[in-house]
Amino acid sequence: MGPLKGVRIVEFAGIGPGPFTAMLLSDMGADVVRIDRKGARGGSKFDITSRGRRSVALDLKRPEGVEAALRLIEKADGLIEGFRPGVMERLGLGPDVALKRNPKLVFGRMTGWGQTGPLANAAGHDINYIALTGALHAIGRKGARPVPPLNLVGDFGGGALYLAFGMACGLFEARGSGKGQVVDAAMTDGAASLMAMFYGFMGAGMWSDHKGENLLDGGAHFYDTYETSDGKWVAIGSIEPQFYALLLEKTGINDPAFQAQMDRKAWPDLKEKLAAIIKTKTRDEWDRIMQGTDVCYAPVLSLKEAPHHPHNRARETFVEIEGVVQPNVAPRFSRTVPRVQGAAPNAGAHNESALVDWGFSKDEVEALRAAGGI
Repeated sequence: MGPLKGVRIVEFAGIGPGPFTAMLLSDMGADVVRIDRKGARGGSKFDITSRGRRSVALDLKRPEGVEAALRLIEKADGLIEGFRPGVMERLGLGPDVALKRNPKLVFGRMTGWGQTGPLANAAGHDINYIALTGALHAIGRKGARPVPPLNLVGDFGGGALYLAFGMACGLFEARGSGKGQVVDAAMTDGAASLMAMFYGFMGAGMWSDHKGENLLDGGAHFYDTYETSDGKWVAIGSIEPQFYALLLEKTGINDPAFQAQMDRKAWPDLKEKLAAIIKTKTRDEWDRIMQGTDVCYAPVLSLKEAPHHPHNRARETFVEIEGVVQPNVAPRFSRTVPRVQGAAPNAGAHNESALVDWGFSKDEVEALRAAGGI
């Protein structure tokens, strides 16, 4: 079940990118045990990023709880934590202690600013991290203020995906070397990495530092969204000449002005003309004309609409678990087929089963409970 079957991960409960990283690893088959705080509120099936793992609730203010965490760490291949720098060290669970107990451990650390640097100990959120990298400045309409792209670029793209990638790299290397290490995943680093192509464009003089004037930021008439006659939207990305020619054909455009596809000075005027044409039909009508062609076209679907689109249904891009529609696992594998390992657990729901599976005897679990560690 999944390419990471047999891999064991200890996750220290957090919010945002840490849980999303653990979800990705669990989706790929890893056995993830989340350490929740003793007394933490129960889980919810709607907490999709917490799906697919078991939960043990430990009192990390008691030595028995810390020792139980270290026992789990001894059995783990990897660890994920998303606290501010120094918190794990103060708990007695920092990398030096953990790696001494388990030299093969891959110790994954998820923060906004990173473990070092002048801002390392400052509070922040996705919007702050992507602001520091140039990503936020580049997103938005010309003359308008920058637009937060949800928390996709910092938390999940630049954070969780890079930590998951780092964990996979660390686990691969450890199997050969027999040595673990720390993975310092900063959302600022990841968001900056995501902007690599655009920094290349900037260096080559192909990108303006003014948003809304460029090829991929809504500046071009052939790469943007347009409103339809029924108040819905479509997305067009006809960059290549052959795709652009097909766009003109499907929209019935024969205005010679459109032949100057890459004339940036003409883009605003051509955008107005194309917008007027798109608004003559409904979204469904444009779907029938352009969807599935090489125009590079798609309807802009809402969160409620997307799971019902025929392509998403055919690929089972979304799945329903305990009545909650949610994204399925990604990417796909041909042989070690991954699947969602269940809904989010209640805090402490697996105090006995997870601990026993990870090497505790039932007597040790009872002693830990009697001492107040769980």
